[in-house]
Amino acid sequence: MSKLSIVIPAYNEASTIEAIIAKVRAVELSVTKEIIIIDDLSTDGTREILHALPPSDDLILINQLSNQGKGAAVRAGLAQATGDIILIQDADLEYSPSDYPRLLAPILSGQADVVYGSRFVGSEAKRVLFYWHSLGNKILTTLSNMFTNLNLTDMETCYKVMTREVLQAVLPQLTANRFGIEPELTARFAQGSWRIYEVGISYDGRTYAEGKKINWRDGVAALWYIFKFNLLK
Repeated sequence: MSKLSIVIPAYNEASTIEAIIAKVRAVELSVTKEIIIIDDLSTDGTREILHALPPSDDLILINQLSNQGKGAAVRAGLAQATGDIILIQDADLEYSPSDYPRLLAPILSGQADVVYGSRFVGSEAKRVLFYWHSLGNKILTTLSNMFTNLNLTDMETCYKVMTREVLQAVLPQLTANRFGIEPELTARFAQGSWRIYEVGISYDGRTYAEGKKINWRDGVAALWYIFKFNLLK
């Protein structure tokens, strides 16, 4: 395997977008990198920052014509990915690209088809933040596990890594526009009987004042998506 596609959905991330690109580029890997950034019609200057960057062979920019949500942006990025391995990365700095070697190892060794980066296992540093947010994540993960028969600890994690074979199988099935992309991807991976691994990652979560966007409404919506994508298919 020779290329890693990093899919980065972005909405109003002007304060971090250049930093995350630099961090992704700085990670030393045995594969080449393709960075795909999808701007979801940002209003804070993110798009202007991206288009002011020097042209580069490793960077692909996609402009959404309307604000459609994270899921729609992820789907747009996955459709353009040409790598042998595909990794989803948030545009903020909550998730560190320094974890890429750990995330890629099970796939590169031939053990896994899909890898999840869990914020709830491992010895890596994690910022202490919202109790109710973490409890909600665990409830959604447990409910998802009940339907998929997986034993994930962090279904809602941003870090989902897959091989090209998996991408080609699940991409035509994806429909979620917002944060429902997390339970939808998990349902599709489980339905395909792919080999799924989970590794611990570091996590530097943001407060809402620092720009965190997911809220309790997205959590309620995730309940519906878990039922929808596992039962209605």
